Amino acid sequence: MKAFISKTVLALSLALSGTAFANTSILNVSYDVMRDFYKDLNPAFQKSYKAQTGQDIAVQQSHGGSSKQAMSVVSGLEADVITMNQAPDIDLLAERGALVPKNWQQRLPDNAAPFTSTMIFLVRKGNPKQIKDWNDLTKQGVAVIIPNPKITGNGRYTYLAAWGQAQKAGGEAKARQYVESLFKNVPVLDAGGRAATTTFMQRNIGDVLVTFENEAEMVAREFGRGSFDVIYPAVSILAESPVSVVDKVVDKKGTRKVAEDYLKFLWSPEGQEIAAQNYLRPRNAQVLAKYSKQFPAIKTFTVEETFGSWKKAMDTHFKDGGVFDQIYAKR
Repeated sequence: MKAFISKTVLALSLALSGTAFANTSILNVSYDVMRDFYKDLNPAFQKSYKAQTGQDIAVQQSHGGSSKQAMSVVSGLEADVITMNQAPDIDLLAERGALVPKNWQQRLPDNAAPFTSTMIFLVRKGNPKQIKDWNDLTKQGVAVIIPNPKITGNGRYTYLAAWGQAQKAGGEAKARQYVESLFKNVPVLDAGGRAATTTFMQRNIGDVLVTFENEAEMVAREFGRGSFDVIYPAVSILAESPVSVVDKVVDKKGTRKVAEDYLKFLWSPEGQEIAAQNYLRPRNAQVLAKYSKQFPAIKTFTVEETFGSWKKAMDTHFKDGGVFDQIYAKR
C-alpha cells in the first residue's frame, strides 16, 4: 500500500512539475536578423516579470528566414508567440490551421508592430563603386546581395522597395524594367537576411548588401565599424515588424498570460529603449526623439500605399508564376 501511495505521489508530482514548466516557458519564433535584439530583450522581460509576479520565466528562441519560420509554426512547431518582419507571415497562421484569428493585427497597438525599420545599403569601405541611390544598383559591374524574396521578409521588402521607388519615378512599366535590371546584378539568392550578410561580409561577395537598417548595426558590432559604409537612399520602404500570440498553442499549453505580457513588454518604455539600442525605430515618440541622431531622416512609403495591401503584393509578385518568378527566369 505504501509503495502504491509513493508511486501515486511521485506521478502526481511529475505531472504538476510538468504543468508548472509549461506555464513558465515560452517559445518565440522569429526571423533571423532579430537574434541580437531578443538576446537583450528577453533578460529584461524575465526580470520585469519576476518583479511583478514572483515567477521565473524561460524564453526560448527560434530564428531563420521569416516565411520558412512561419511555415514551421503552421507545420507544428509550438510557438507561443511569433515575431515576424511582415504581416503575410502571420496571416499564414490564420489561413492555414486557424492558429491565430484573422483580426490578429487589431489586438495590439500600431497594427501589432512595436517598431519599424527600412531598407538601406551596405557598401565596401570607401564606397569604391560610388553607390548613392537605387539607380546605382543597376549599373554594369555592380553585384548586389539580396536574400530570396520568395521565402524571406528581408528580400521581399527589398524587392518592394526597389519596385516602389521606381514606380513613383516613372510608373508600373518603369518599375518592372528597373527590377529586371536590378536582379540581373544579383549573383546569389540567400535563404535569409543573416545568410546574405555572411555572403557579403565573410565570403566577400558583392559590392552592395541591401538590408534592414537595424542589421547594419548588428554587422558593425560583429565585424567592426570600419569594415563597410552605410548608404541611405533618398526614398525607401517602411518595414513594420508585427507580432502575435499563437492562440492555439498558448491555450493548449496554458501560457496565454505569459505570452501576452511578453508581447506587451515590447511597447513598454524599457522594451522601446532596447529596440532603439538595437537600431529598431521605436513607436514611442519620446524614445525615438532620444535616439534621433542614429535614425537619419528618410522618406518612406508603405506596402499598403504603393501596392494596395500585403495580399495584393503577395498575389501579384511572390506567388508561383508571379512577377518575381517571371523576372528572375529572364536573368
